[in-house]
Amino acid sequence: MTASQSSAWEMGATVVPGKGVRFAVWAPHAQDVAVKISAPGERVVRLQASRTGYFEGFVEGLAADARYVYVLDGEKSRPDPASRFQPEGVHGPSAVVDPKAFDWTDRNWQGLALERYVIYELHVGTFTESGTFDAVIPYLRYLKQDVGVTAVELMPVAQFPGTRNWGYDGAYPFAPQNSYGGPLGLKRLVDACHAEGLAVVMDVVYNHLGPEGNYLQDFGPYFTDRYRTPWGQAINYDGPHSDPVRQFVIGNALYWVTEYHVDALRLDAIHGIYDFSARHVLQELAEVVHQEGNRSGRPIYVIAESDLNDTRVITPAAVGGHDCDAQWSDDFHHALRVALTHERQGYYQDYSGVPDVVQAIRQGFVYADRYSEYRRRRHGHCSQPVPPAQLIVFSQNHDQIGNRADGERLSARLSIGALKAAAALVLLSPNIPLLFMGEEYGEQAPFLYFIDHGDPGLSEAVRKGRREEFAHFGWREEDIPDPSSPRTFERSRVHPAASQDERSASLLRWYRALTGLRSRFPVLGAGVHGRHHDVLWSETDGAVVTVHRRTEEGSEALVIVGLNADSQPVTFRRPAGTWTLTLSGDEANFGGEGTSTFPPVLEITDVGPTITVPAFSVAVYLSTSH
Repeated sequence: MTASQSSAWEMGATVVPGKGVRFAVWAPHAQDVAVKISAPGERVVRLQASRTGYFEGFVEGLAADARYVYVLDGEKSRPDPASRFQPEGVHGPSAVVDPKAFDWTDRNWQGLALERYVIYELHVGTFTESGTFDAVIPYLRYLKQDVGVTAVELMPVAQFPGTRNWGYDGAYPFAPQNSYGGPLGLKRLVDACHAEGLAVVMDVVYNHLGPEGNYLQDFGPYFTDRYRTPWGQAINYDGPHSDPVRQFVIGNALYWVTEYHVDALRLDAIHGIYDFSARHVLQELAEVVHQEGNRSGRPIYVIAESDLNDTRVITPAAVGGHDCDAQWSDDFHHALRVALTHERQGYYQDYSGVPDVVQAIRQGFVYADRYSEYRRRRHGHCSQPVPPAQLIVFSQNHDQIGNRADGERLSARLSIGALKAAAALVLLSPNIPLLFMGEEYGEQAPFLYFIDHGDPGLSEAVRKGRREEFAHFGWREEDIPDPSSPRTFERSRVHPAASQDERSASLLRWYRALTGLRSRFPVLGAGVHGRHHDVLWSETDGAVVTVHRRTEEGSEALVIVGLNADSQPVTFRRPAGTWTLTLSGDEANFGGEGTSTFPPVLEITDVGPTITVPAFSVAVYLSTSH
């Protein structure tokens, strides 16, 4: 790690206790830069050019909470690109923050091994009525004890315009959202998560910045027109003057894991990151983050979202990869969605349902150098050599719900049996499972796309873009809620831990039973190569999926999941042995009938037995043959 990388997050305002504040900014597009203090008092201090494109200066007597902007060439007043806090929003002045002012209590926190992660993705603004970091804290025990998750993933919290946004329109990567509670609120939340034994995953966006309040181009060549992304110009990772840009982004990653004690970073849509340098920025970022983990004595992970099915993302740097620790697997979701709903619009046309679910369990990616009708080209790498614990799987997430016209969840259209089957496939997979807030009790509220832009033209552009995007799925314009309407945001609020009816309570108990099995029995946890074998085989008989798993020590499990809409006879001829029923979705406690056709003890030989598998049923057996 170079000196410039190690100090990159110290750009902006740095408090020197008892003396004042040091300011530093990279602004090669300006000839002259000054810092204008607006509170307390008013003064303007000219910064000195210290090296190519950098300006620095010291203001005596200044302390935390002071408000300031940079003045470029005596004309443009702009917030700090590395602002730690934007108390008045994306267009207002920046505030000086003293990172040492918070008294952390997590000194004994040692983090969690990645294979122990059961991730719960939440949106801070809609998770509670008040929509703040502090309001999440009372629910952490519920998440740990009643749901059984081990990690909380926050959708992006970097300062975005207004108060309603998914977070992917952030314009100040270092500044926690003011309406959520700012820096202190976020630190209190992370500290409380660690006190509860929960890891924290921060969703960060390094493929673009939001259009409103984004003044980076006034400072320097942060963007390039050599590449185009769905969000406009790409970030300049490999062109002229790209070194400081890379340091800005890598410094941001380091900032979250040091100043905020975050345990993992989820990198949004890395297929929108273009870098043809000899050393890819993702590799450099992962190296710096891992070094910090080694220094701090706790594991820190880099998790990528990518639709490329490219195993280089999670391949070690020594053999030419980017060395990220894990990546999302959309194929698992798409195959499961088609199996459950039989949708075939848009990218779902590429998936056959149950057979592809089995393929995803068996080898990870479904599209591994395979022709895609949707893309009209071959797609993906084979992920079979990849440890299953490096793939994140889910039946729902913010994108796959929120990027539907009406934001509908699976719980809005599926029976409780189908929901339990989907949960079993996710939570008993050899991969790292991810749940989306509310799915554990069958939340009925949609999760819609919402914005709060101050520019009416920008709001209209978003509306138009959403209509065009949804046209590929055949959804009607009149069914798409207005993203800028406050009602669209309010409709998306969830009601955690408020199981209003027996259906919700039964489903919540089912999720807790599954996470409990995963925790108690390593054979049902994440598969890590070199430590134990994982999926020996998975197959389908009609719409019934059977998965056989075994550890290196000889423990074995048999997971039977019916994705069948009607009862179906299945003959089990392998794996031979005696199997004891450990969990059944047919139990009344989980919303079942209370009777089951799955026998308490299953004797499998090469001639049977044949069992009638009820519609959307789940049975988990452990071997008693060893």
